[in-house]
Amino acid sequence: MNLDQERERLSQAETLAYLRRPLRLTDMVTVYQIERRGPNGFYQERYIYAALIPAAQIEEALSDSEWDLEVGGGMPLSGGGEYLRYGTKNGVEPLVIYNDRYHPKEAWLEICEEFRHFHGLYHDRETERYLKIDEDLEEAVIAIVEPKHIRIRLKEIRQWLALKEMYLSIQFRCLERSEHSPEELGLDPTGLKDGGSTWDTLPSGDLICWLHNYSNIRDMWNYQVDSYLAGKRLIEPLPKSESGYFGFSPPPKRRYVEFIFNVHGDEYTCDPDKLDDLSGGNPDAPFYLTPIHFSKQVLDLYYHEPNKYTVKDSSVGTSWWSMKIDNHARDKVCVMFRDLCYLPYTEQLHWRVHNILPEGGVSEPFFRRNVQGEWASSDQPDLLFKQHYELLQGACDECLGWQLLKPLGPGDEYRLKRMRVPSTDEQCLFDDLVGDLQTVLIESLDVKSLKKLLPSASRAQLKSSGSIALLKEILSSRVGKASNLSVVFLGKLQQLRSKGSSHRKGTDYQKIASHFGVDSQGRKEAFAGILWQAIAFIEFLTEVVRSGKLNDKNGDGS
Repeated sequence: MNLDQERERLSQAETLAYLRRPLRLTDMVTVYQIERRGPNGFYQERYIYAALIPAAQIEEALSDSEWDLEVGGGMPLSGGGEYLRYGTKNGVEPLVIYNDRYHPKEAWLEICEEFRHFHGLYHDRETERYLKIDEDLEEAVIAIVEPKHIRIRLKEIRQWLALKEMYLSIQFRCLERSEHSPEELGLDPTGLKDGGSTWDTLPSGDLICWLHNYSNIRDMWNYQVDSYLAGKRLIEPLPKSESGYFGFSPPPKRRYVEFIFNVHGDEYTCDPDKLDDLSGGNPDAPFYLTPIHFSKQVLDLYYHEPNKYTVKDSSVGTSWWSMKIDNHARDKVCVMFRDLCYLPYTEQLHWRVHNILPEGGVSEPFFRRNVQGEWASSDQPDLLFKQHYELLQGACDECLGWQLLKPLGPGDEYRLKRMRVPSTDEQCLFDDLVGDLQTVLIESLDVKSLKKLLPSASRAQLKSSGSIALLKEILSSRVGKASNLSVVFLGKLQQLRSKGSSHRKGTDYQKIASHFGVDSQGRKEAFAGILWQAIAFIEFLTEVVRSGKLNDKNGDGS
């Protein structure tokens, strides 16, 4: 770094410009930071700590650049016969609490509880982010907590301050040290610059007060000059009329998307207040129970992120929103017009892309359940597969005390969640689903427990056999040879997986794919047929489990 660059660094002009920058409501503002760099080359320190200043204390806060609340301050105190909730008498409060009083080894950081509760924030402990659901039902990141850095979205701070009638004070201390002498830097060593305290009004209306000076030093690392910048930036609260909270301002308006609702392609908003209902209040609008139609691909987004979204029989959603759907048809999904309002705005936009002209009505299971109030089973193999899988798990718990198909672990749970009839004939999607089914039905067989059902002699003979051969032997001995027909499906499924997804596709793959009807029906319908066979296999296993034929031990098995 040459001398000109060194002078520029020590002037801290860039740092001050950053501290004075315009701030938007959507900005994540640093409210706590500790940063040290050095001692090799150059030395630098950055400290930021936010405080809340009562509106009546603003003039006093701007009288000098000293901090109104130090790191670690803002804790409850009892002094002079008086209880001080934040340890101060001037009403200054912390936004971030640095607590080092009760643990001898480690201090910890936390965002003010009042702020978290006011906004109803959810603490995602895996990512150390605080989340909320906004007016559009979207998940928004409000705060990010790192060991030496905390950022909070300005909108939520200013909303909260509006009702508390307080200002946000972003307090800062910045230190730069140089190995060069004052003479080399062009500074008078006998009277180094003391800028004194300065305050200014920024274009945004925020107020800023700072002090900048140089000092002559000599420390153990041979630094010779200090550049010190300290002060505070005061950010005003939102006007109460713009806070978005009941009693102070109109509630925030949700946004709604328009959807095709008739065969002519006419569109109308899913805003529930504008749809017609049983009261007849909007006779010129579509009826709120009008089924809106979508292509089946609309659900692919949710199947592709099974850790976030859940698709079930007649519903789709996350941990914070859910919507009833009719997913009992092979090529479309229907939703009652009013129910689309439960989607976040960006999700509505996603569904709008897949909106199609209505053709036919809702499915029979959906009609019987939601209109006639009757129980009705689905007729779609993907939905039935998951239902029968759960029935087998329940039967094993009740009759065996162990699971014939071991529950999927955290790294494989998605395989069952995304199981469905594919929406397209794409080879890659077909291969993925075949692999998922093999994991669920074959790789999940509890080989260790199954071997215990065999006599020692048979167990030794089958020591190197795979799970399918083991299951076949057990079912043959306990149920009868006719049961082997049910196991044949597993062998064919394993071939489809090994000859296709695991290797280049050749003649052997074409033969096994032809067996499952891929050439004659297409991959989508072929996989539907595979699921029907899988359902039959699981039903068979459930019957065997409930029959008690897998309960006792044969011969000397142990």
